[in-house]
Amino acid sequence: MKLLLTGGCGFIGSAVVRHLLRHTDHVVVNVDKMTYAASEDALEAATQQSRHTLVKADIADAQAMHHVFETFDPDVVMHLAAESHVDRSIDGPSDFVQTNVVGTFTLLEAARWHYQGLNDERRGTFRFHHISTDEVFGALDHGDPPFTETTPYDPRSPYSATKAASDHLVRAWHHTYGLPTIVSNTCNNYGPWQFPEKLIPLVTLNALEGKELPVYGDGSNMRDWLFVEDHAEALVRVAEHGKPGETYAIGGRQPRTNLDVVKAICAHLDKRVPDAAGPRERLIRFVTDRPGHDFRYEIDPSRTEAALSWTAPHDFESGLAKTIDWYLANRTWWEKLRAARYAGQRLGIAPAAKGKAA
Repeated sequence: MKLLLTGGCGFIGSAVVRHLLRHTDHVVVNVDKMTYAASEDALEAATQQSRHTLVKADIADAQAMHHVFETFDPDVVMHLAAESHVDRSIDGPSDFVQTNVVGTFTLLEAARWHYQGLNDERRGTFRFHHISTDEVFGALDHGDPPFTETTPYDPRSPYSATKAASDHLVRAWHHTYGLPTIVSNTCNNYGPWQFPEKLIPLVTLNALEGKELPVYGDGSNMRDWLFVEDHAEALVRVAEHGKPGETYAIGGRQPRTNLDVVKAICAHLDKRVPDAAGPRERLIRFVTDRPGHDFRYEIDPSRTEAALSWTAPHDFESGLAKTIDWYLANRTWWEKLRAARYAGQRLGIAPAAKGKAA
């Protein structure tokens, strides 16, 4: 198949590109706007493969998207491009509305135009796979059952609200226009090449440098964690075998509190690269919670596991070890980012409440 993949230089998107080129014969057309969190380095060997083409374009640019469909004539769309950082959405929601809502609408319209021009055989196999988040479902409390494909939507942040809006658009284009769309929702991903504003790389790099490790509230907020390479494998299975109109909840069955995650990172680093000043848990600092901080997310992936014959290969401990070892082995990449300024402040601890915390 020829896959049109948006956001393929981002964290999850690049993992999907790498998986496709290593484990399938599919051709990949990678459309990415190349924002601050995109990295061509994350494509690794894909940049040298004839089955991969990188198109630098904005999914909200209708003319550019129509040109991409017309030029490359894809069989499947995997839509991963999105603004995804909750703290950034609180400080500046307009970019999230533009990319996540307007961008998804623009891509859907280009895909609909493309789909209408296909013959009956190709229409039967065309898919528009939209990749979303568990944050659209809101928050869970102690004892609440995990999210499933039928959990009502209750987004709490500008980020999750824009992702919920894009999910609704995708389903509406299926029911109104007959576009064969699929939605998948996932939990927190982690792994190699994640931009160092996210929890696990931020804490890892701060701990390596002896900086404070900020944790929101008392650290009891809980997330379900999925190793990004496991997620990439599941996404490709959805694109290949998913049924139009269906939703797939993809999770790793690895819930952890934020404080547990931070302590696990400290413990792994203490074993791999001991700090002469002592155990790194000494660096943990509890800071004022962010606005609208959801307490708990967790996914029940039972239906997806059965439908796709897939379960996440990595548990949290093995995935975290691979992730930290990757950051230790790729200092050049993240040190360059740590030295650069973005959003008016440096990565890591920032003044007052602007710092990214766990």
